[in-house]
Amino acid sequence: MRDGFAFVDELVPGIRWDAKYATWDNFTGRPVDGYLANRVVGTRALCAALEKVREKAASQDLGLLLWDGYRPQRAVDDFMRWSRLPEDGRTKERHYPNIDRGEMFAKGYVIAKSGHSRGSTVDLTLYRLDTGELVDMGGGHDLMDAVSHHGAEGVTGAEAEHRRRLRSIMEGCGFAAYENEWWHYTLEDEPHPDTYFDFPIR
Repeated sequence: MRDGFAFVDELVPGIRWDAKYATWDNFTGRPVDGYLANRVVGTRALCAALEKVREKAASQDLGLLLWDGYRPQRAVDDFMRWSRLPEDGRTKERHYPNIDRGEMFAKGYVIAKSGHSRGSTVDLTLYRLDTGELVDMGGGHDLMDAVSHHGAEGVTGAEAEHRRRLRSIMEGCGFAAYENEWWHYTLEDEPHPDTYFDFPIR
């Protein structure tokens, strides 16, 4: 592990995770370059802030499920190569139903220099501590569509309130939201604001 980075679950007890890009369950339909283990990595600063998030969520009978943290630059490069391939339709309906795969970059859902590669950005959601059920946010991780935006039309009042609750918890613990994705937050005081790392997760 690179200095200053850690497996999030080792420093934030009680979180759940499902590192989507290490699995076949993501918009590419396969494991992504650089994700050699189903673990979530982040800077130690990210982990410290997520421990505060975990405590605040727990006070509301909620837990955290993480989908992604640090993302190697080689993974972003893999996304770019994938976006130029012919459409095969395997993941389109679930992840990008209303755009072409090549538009992901133009519309800001995927970018060539991702904040994830700096190590202090996280994709996450909430679950209920009593049942383990995910809180309904009105759309899943990496649904690249206007319905995923903060304040989007087309979600129920309860779903919108759940998104607002996640945002309130995250912003209260030093994170900034990304307007196009309700699940995506970056630590405001990130330790590496200009560095894009490329070590693999193993």
